[in-house]
Amino acid sequence: MGEVETPLLGGTANRGLVVRVRDTVRRPLRVSSPATHAVLRHLEDVGFTGAPRFLDVDDQGREVLTYVPGETVTPPYPEWSMTDAALDSVAVLLRSYHEAVAGFAAADYEWAEPVPAAYVDGTVSHNDPNLDNIVFRDGVAVALIDFDLAGPGSGLWDVAAAIRLWAPLRPADDIHDVRRGRALSRLRRFADTYGLDEADRRRLVAATADNHVWCMDYVRRGSETGHPWFHQRWTTGESDLTARTDAWFTRQAQALQDALLR
Repeated sequence: MGEVETPLLGGTANRGLVVRVRDTVRRPLRVSSPATHAVLRHLEDVGFTGAPRFLDVDDQGREVLTYVPGETVTPPYPEWSMTDAALDSVAVLLRSYHEAVAGFAAADYEWAEPVPAAYVDGTVSHNDPNLDNIVFRDGVAVALIDFDLAGPGSGLWDVAAAIRLWAPLRPADDIHDVRRGRALSRLRRFADTYGLDEADRRRLVAATADNHVWCMDYVRRGSETGHPWFHQRWTTGESDLTARTDAWFTRQAQALQDALLR
């Protein structure tokens, strides 16, 4: 009898293809898999516990990672996940990751999705710290998962991605939970807790807007090339939300900047 495979929910690119087998996770390989496996080995070597470990490739050609126990944040969002304490813990985890990955040599690897050159400073950023890509235990963020989009970037780029999703930074009418009306305070709180320096604070608003464009272009291209889940996402509201959010960033740029620098 074969091993029991339990599908793991969340995500878009690999929806339905990620499974748990006992204390491991099996995921499809990608062109960038050697690069992400090298990052995970580096993190293990430096003692960073906030990421899965790469173990092997199984007989079906899937990468085998350690399973990280805990909860990820998927709709309907649990009350604890919307708190400032949860937000703070994401900022602390992200800072710890950036400190751990420092010194990893990225140049010899092929990566998945290049970020804008203005946001590349030698760091390998996670690039997708979405709500369902962070594992929590007892309401505290303890690990980043899904390194498929990891690649040369910067701490600033990851902070922009994280706060865009966790604040969240979008029109209030498109926020349907207790975070509505708190975008500015959560933006400032995340920057403070992460320890973002003044130079990056002055660039963060532009970075969040650019990150939104980068991310949504990735989804749009996935839709156009026939990826079923990206197509569903893009054609059932994401395209309109993207346009509204782009306009919102333009209107709110000064308010966002003031919140960071006051």
